[in-house]
Order: sequence, then structure tokens, then C-alpha cells
Amino acid sequence: MSNIIQVTNLSKSYTITHEGRERYTSLRDVIARNVKKIFSFPSSLIGGTTKQSPNAEEFWALKDVNFNIEQGDRVGIIGRNGAGKSTLLKILSRITEPTTGSIKIKGRVASLLEVGTGFHPELTGRENIYLNGAILGMSRAEIKKHFDAIVDFAETEKFLDTPVKRYSSGMYVRLAFAVAAHLEPEILIVDEVLAVGDAQFQKKCLGKMEDVSKNEGRTVLFVSHNMSAITNLCNRGILLNNGLVELKGDISKVVNQYSTKGVDLEKNILINNTVGLEWWINTVCMYQQQKICTNINISEGIQLELEIEGRQKQKISLELLLKDDSHNPVLFIPLGLGQNINFECEAGKRVVMLDIQLPQLALGEYFFDIYIVESSVKRISTFQNAISFEVVSSYIVETGWSFDNNSHSLGSVLGKIEKIAIT
Repeated sequence: MSNIIQVTNLSKSYTITHEGRERYTSLRDVIARNVKKIFSFPSSLIGGTTKQSPNAEEFWALKDVNFNIEQGDRVGIIGRNGAGKSTLLKILSRITEPTTGSIKIKGRVASLLEVGTGFHPELTGRENIYLNGAILGMSRAEIKKHFDAIVDFAETEKFLDTPVKRYSSGMYVRLAFAVAAHLEPEILIVDEVLAVGDAQFQKKCLGKMEDVSKNEGRTVLFVSHNMSAITNLCNRGILLNNGLVELKGDISKVVNQYSTKGVDLEKNILINNTVGLEWWINTVCMYQQQKICTNINISEGIQLELEIEGRQKQKISLELLLKDDSHNPVLFIPLGLGQNINFECEAGKRVVMLDIQLPQLALGEYFFDIYIVESSVKRISTFQNAISFEVVSSYIVETGWSFDNNSHSLGSVLGKIEKIAIT
């Protein structure tokens, strides 16, 4: 197959200014500054050069990026926050220009990078469908041909003649994706924006992207932190790290590199304001089969390693709350009240190892909130989203929930620690 995208020595830099704390500016200061400007000569007229502000810094979001993408490829672009993924997609979408290097693209590009991209808020959903099609270079007859399929996929027929400024973020994304996928662009670019939609619609979008690629030969570029979605959809991958291409090729190799490359990716360094705290958590790390991981097989247990630190001797315990990607509670583990596990800790640093057998979880992303508790009752430190992980191997479709028979409200399952060690 021929290359549909060629990226050569692509770099993008931004100037970052660090604003210092400014004193109050009076009217006298403003007048004096303007008078000084009137009677001063530009440096360019007297042979001087313009100096960059001492508070400005050059930042390279991308540096010497090179890759080729063939027609029909489904490419997952992965990396940590700040790796340069969104900048790369904006350049490929012609939203921003590169500082150096070049890109060659054959065919029309449809991009879905942010909620509301390409939509005019004052226009209705119907009008925005025709507007987006016109931007892609399609005739009115071509847009009309796909109109019913777009509306059916987006499930927004009831609100079709409502200005999109009144849409929820989920409705925005449903219509925007439907337009981008159905108006037959040669290249479809989708950023993390799909995370705004519900789980059912995300599956629908992934299925559509696979369909347009495999059956219609179109190229898909997909950015996501959901490794299971990336693995299931994509056949090729590009791993970005600090603006550089660290690895490109088969998606399984790229995802494996991202998941196992080292502590910096998997160990969460918790930057907390410890002022006033008696005890806090410095780092959290997850293991499975004695290897640091972020992608887990649900049939095997996990180990959490916490480095905790305190200012004074105290009897403390821990509570762990597991949440799904919608931040619904899934599992609650109160060591003090639930298992009567408390620690008499001296001031300083301690390492706590917890062996946990998780309940059956569906594929997807999960988060642990961790609390340090005094006397099994009073929470003295709270660390939300202390660590996240992906379930990439599971035989169930949906995560199980328990219900309170009295209130019929959604609740979390109580869990236990299989083994604990503190050093």
C-alpha cells in the first residue's frame, strides 16, 4: 500500500512565559511608561537586537518526529500527558503549523480533537452537519445522501433543530463523531474526546472506526489512554515520550513498551501539599507477578506498594476505594474497621505492601483513592486517584455491582487485603 501520511523531521516549539508576581500599577506608572515609549528609539533603528524576555522559555512539544502511515492503517498514538500527542494531531489536522519539518497528506482529513470542534454554537445540529460537510469539500447532494445515517448513529434526532450550544458535551460528541465518520474522509483523526461519551457509545464509535478502516480502506489515527481500546482497534502504534518518537510499529509491541518501560511510567509520585498533615503518601506502585504494571489480568492478584511518611509517632490505618472510569465506587477496603489492621508507626518513612485479590472487573480503566486513617475512624489524609490501571484481560462484559436492599442505591463491594507487610 502507498503512504497516505508522511511526516519528516517534524518539530514544534512554543514560547512559555513565566509571569512573576507584579506589584500594583498606578496611573502614574502607566503615564510614565507611555511617555518613555514616545521618546525612546526602537532597538532595530539603532542597530540593537530584540532580546527575549528573561521570563520566557522555549519549549519543544515535538522534536524530529518521523513516521509513515499507509492507507487503511489504524494507528494508536500513545504516551503520557504532555508527551506531544495532541500537538501532533493538531499539526496533522492543519490547525497549527510546525516549527520545522514537513508533512504530506493525501486525501481529506476529518478531525475530532475537542468537544465542539468544527461546530458553530449558534447553528442547529442539522445546519452543522451541512457546514461540516462543506468544510470537508462535499457537495450538498453528498451530505444529504449520508444525512439519515449520521442522525441515526448520533441518536440526536429529537434535538436536530436545536442550536448545538444547548447540547450536553455527550450530545456534542455523538453528533461530531457521526459527522466525521460518515462523510467519507480518507483520514479520520480522533483524540481522547470520546471519553466524554458513555461506555455504550464509546464501543459504538470503536466499532465504526474499525468498520471504516477494514471495510472502506480509510485511515484512522486514535489517541487514548485506554490501552484495551487501543489494542482492540489499532494494528500499528506510535509511542511518544517528551516530544520524541520512542517506538513505532506493531501495536502489541508499542503497548507493551508503554506498559513495562520502567518506574517513571507506572509509579505515581504524589505531589501533595503536606503542610499541616501528620501522615501522607509519597509514592504508589502496582505489581502483578512481581513486575511493575499498569495493565492487569483480572484473574491474578495485584500488589500495591505505598511509601508513607509522618511527622510524629501515631497509630494509623488505611482505607482504599476502587472506582471505575466514571468514578463510580466498585470496591471499598477499610483495613481498620473491616479487618482491625492498624499500625503503630514511628515518625519518618515506611513502606507498606498490600496483596489484593480484586473482584471480577470488566475491561477498562480504574482508579484507587487511598486514605490514611487515625484510630480506624478519622481520615487524616486523602489522596484521590492515587494510582490508575487498565484491566486488559477479563471474561465479563460489565463490572458487577451490589445494591443496598433498603435504599436500592448503587454501592461498592467490601473487600479484604489478602496479605500485608510494613517495613
